[in-house]
Amino acid sequence: MKRTAVRSFAAPRQRRETGFTLLEVMIVVAIVAILAAIALPSYSDYVTRGRINEATTGLENFRQLYEQYFLDNRTYVGACAAYQPQVQAQILTTNGTADFAITCPTENTSSYSLLATGQGVMAGFSYTIDNTGAKASSGPGAWGAAANCWLIRKGGSCT
Repeated sequence: MKRTAVRSFAAPRQRRETGFTLLEVMIVVAIVAILAAIALPSYSDYVTRGRINEATTGLENFRQLYEQYFLDNRTYVGACAAYQPQVQAQILTTNGTADFAITCPTENTSSYSLLATGQGVMAGFSYTIDNTGAKASSGPGAWGAAANCWLIRKGGSCT
């Protein structure tokens, strides 16, 4: 007896296509856009606060050098010329530029003031300290200004 193959008249199996639909891709793009809109401003403020720290640290270091110079020479005159290049070199960023220029606008035998002025992306920021330790600062826009401390966050938060 000869066996014959039984034919099935059922529909052939359809292959399922793999991949993403346009709707699924658009949902993912929308979610990523929302997350980026939230995260980028926060990251930008974080980077700015790090750059501010470079300025305030540079001013504190410069102040210590000024006081050491006074102990050695009984005058503040000449300390800026002696130490300003050294302090400015310490605050260079990783790309070789400084976000702040540190200068000595006032210097006489019994007093001094130091100023860190923002450059480039930090333009508008200004930090000062004098021989009594009095601090003042100002920043652009929402950063505000403070007559007795150094701004570290938007809205006038100080150290």
